[in-house]
Amino acid sequence: MRWSRGRTVEVETLADLDHRLAAGARSLDGWHLQSLDLTERGAVLRRVDPAGALFLGCRFAGDDAELVRERGGIVFPQVPDVPVDTYRTTLYTADELFDAGRYDECTDARVYAWSQQPATPDVALAMALHDHAVDEALSAWAAGRRIAGVMGGHALARGSAGYAEAARLGHLLGRTAVVATGGGPGAMEAANLGARLAGAPAAALGSALDRLAAVPGFHPDVGAWARVAFEVRDAHRDAHPASDPDSGQTLGVPTWHYGHEPPNVFATAIAKYFRNATREAVLLALCNAGIVFLPGAAGTVQEVFQDACENYYADPGSTAPMVLVGVEHWTRTLPAWPLLEALARDRVMEPRIHLVDTVEEAAALLDPS
Repeated sequence: MRWSRGRTVEVETLADLDHRLAAGARSLDGWHLQSLDLTERGAVLRRVDPAGALFLGCRFAGDDAELVRERGGIVFPQVPDVPVDTYRTTLYTADELFDAGRYDECTDARVYAWSQQPATPDVALAMALHDHAVDEALSAWAAGRRIAGVMGGHALARGSAGYAEAARLGHLLGRTAVVATGGGPGAMEAANLGARLAGAPAAALGSALDRLAAVPGFHPDVGAWARVAFEVRDAHRDAHPASDPDSGQTLGVPTWHYGHEPPNVFATAIAKYFRNATREAVLLALCNAGIVFLPGAAGTVQEVFQDACENYYADPGSTAPMVLVGVEHWTRTLPAWPLLEALARDRVMEPRIHLVDTVEEAAALLDPS
């Protein structure tokens, strides 16, 4: 939880800092100033009492940091030689992660390469601080939102029938909820795409799918895969009504653990983690409107039973719908359904699990009306 009043105050923008000081604040006791550029606030820092304040990853001019310490402030600097802001206050955007023409030169690729070095104490600390900061930013972003999850395989190719189905599911769910996925390629990208275009007619989604099919996957060229996605995204920027701030909002929760999986660009907000275990748990916990599980392999099966475990032990008011799409897949190819059905028997989760054959059925089961 972020605190904005009372003894503990989290200050994450210079505008908020300036506003509070202009209102008469003279003591920063209990304040948490996070990732602020204070290089032009030296005079201000000298006028206030910093004792008891935490300065997390802030930047100072000259000897200002040392003066703050001497007067009782606690300064936590950025971990050196790290390509991420370990105290960031917002989620990522696709433009931030894909910030260079060549994929191997962009932030996403550089961060993954850095994460593969030996786990020194500084590296481990930086990763832990970063993931905590992303947690905080994600909690703030998700607050008050109705979030529906879509889980499915990363290998689903653009242009395939399965990819189109996943996009149609996102398009349907996105009308009544914010759609969250694992943020990668395949079914995840398709669902984020559909949700991004939830305010547009089906014909617009069909046009986007046709354009994306020209580059079916991210092998062998992640750059080409991402470029056509940016083109599609930019061509449909006005696909949702301005009157509804959540229309077209969609979340991706990827991880650098799978370096071979770049994030998709259709998520409007991206919570990217280093630790995959944290990412998996957070993603499942966020989906208060329920989760649809499309046909997938080991990763999707893991998510089915991780979510089932949460529902198995939940109280009646905390269970969320679980919808498995693909009767043949979930009863014969990977027969997770019989075990899920057995687990749910006589539990509060029993009426909340469903096996269907179409994405239309799945979307209807998560419709709040």
